[in-house]
Amino acid sequence: MRLLYLLNVSNSSQLTADSGYTFADMLTPALADAGVEVTVAAPVPAGDDRVQFERTTSPATKYRARFDPGVGALVRLFRRQQPEVVVVNQFEAAPAFRAALLEAGVDARIVGYCHYLPFSFTDTGQLELDPAMDDCGLGRSVLLAFAAGLAACDRVLVHSGTAASWTAAAAARTGVELTEKLHVVPAPRDVRVVRDPAEITPPEGRAVGIYNHRLYAHYGTARFTQLARNLVAEAPVRLTVMDLFGTRSAERIRLDPSPERNLEELAAVDGVAIASDRGDRVRYCNLLAGAHFGIAPFRPGCPWSMSVIDCQAMGLPVIGPRIGWLAEHLDPELVFDTDDQAVRIAERLATDPEFYLVQAKRAHASTADLTPAAVAARYLEAIK
Repeated sequence: MRLLYLLNVSNSSQLTADSGYTFADMLTPALADAGVEVTVAAPVPAGDDRVQFERTTSPATKYRARFDPGVGALVRLFRRQQPEVVVVNQFEAAPAFRAALLEAGVDARIVGYCHYLPFSFTDTGQLELDPAMDDCGLGRSVLLAFAAGLAACDRVLVHSGTAASWTAAAAARTGVELTEKLHVVPAPRDVRVVRDPAEITPPEGRAVGIYNHRLYAHYGTARFTQLARNLVAEAPVRLTVMDLFGTRSAERIRLDPSPERNLEELAAVDGVAIASDRGDRVRYCNLLAGAHFGIAPFRPGCPWSMSVIDCQAMGLPVIGPRIGWLAEHLDPELVFDTDDQAVRIAERLATDPEFYLVQAKRAHASTADLTPAAVAARYLEAIK
């Protein structure tokens, strides 16, 4: 099988903060192990030496990635590569990929691998647009483009049961028939960020929590900031907040200045320390190893979180709000509805060694089926 994996890298200067790149870096060598002839088309190489590379230009903004896929360049790429399967990591661009394949005279299946949903559903079934994709009212257009992408794909791969449910509901509302196209294929864990649970020791009456998520407003960072103040004031807890972006471009800041504002606000909270991995995955792993538990984001439209999986693979229990995929994936004893409940959970993790070790082992075990080889097997089964 000749598989062309088209990867949109949103932050090539800080690859450790780009989950799509990390997934490709883990998955494509595993696909090669399974006998697939893989080429990654991206601004930077991913995978090992067996994975071929076609250099492409990264879109300047998140909207260009969705509305300006560059059909002419795609036609030339398809004619050179002659793929049998094309993996699209930006669903909104899938119709353009279908048109480019038609123009190139290449007969290939289109597989959409969905890392991000531009919508979510409330508990009452109300569809809500993701505010990150709704600048100047573009959210509705992004939703319709996403639905068009679903229609253009031969296979639709999503990371979780929650994502599958939401995607199916959105497709039904826009008249797109998914039938047998929809498959749940979770993303692989990063093999560099895994710790033997036997190495884990419980905190001794005081714990360090880590928040390793992007600090955008749409990740619910304001709610996390409120929780952070309560945790450090009311529980034997100190917090480490990751600065995953470093210095962003002026264009990205202009579109969304919330990460810089939120970082400044969090840095001013007593008991909160800001840390950076400086783009070094080993340093990132060591920062996680220096913590005792993770905190999930307050992001309603979260269909999956690489940062949550990173913590769990390191044996860190993750506490989080009862929303979206988090309610599906996290241990029920670590899910909260209020800040008071979160404080009590954190306090128990800090002061109850038996409870902590049980949760640490459960966290690690929850990622056991996410090895690149296991995910690659599910991936290939889904795209047949």
